[in-house]
Amino acid sequence: MFTAEQFFCGMISLVKGYLTTQEAAEKLGVSVRRIVALINVGDLPSSRIGRSHVIKESDLKSVENRKPGRPAKKQSEK
Repeated sequence: MFTAEQFFCGMISLVKGYLTTQEAAEKLGVSVRRIVALINVGDLPSSRIGRSHVIKESDLKSVENRKPGRPAKKQSEK
């Protein structure tokens, strides 16, 4: 038996041009948590279906060339 979230995630995979957070993470080579963080700060557009995010495959282009890791801290003058 499927939960509603598993069912919707499976259905999302069947819709051409849309990805789950797991699929987006695999395509970009990052973790699902990183995908959700990019969504939360507004760098990666998404829509919600229940508790799951749906990402247009074309929107991955907006974050695929990001540098990995955190930005360097600025040196403060003493």
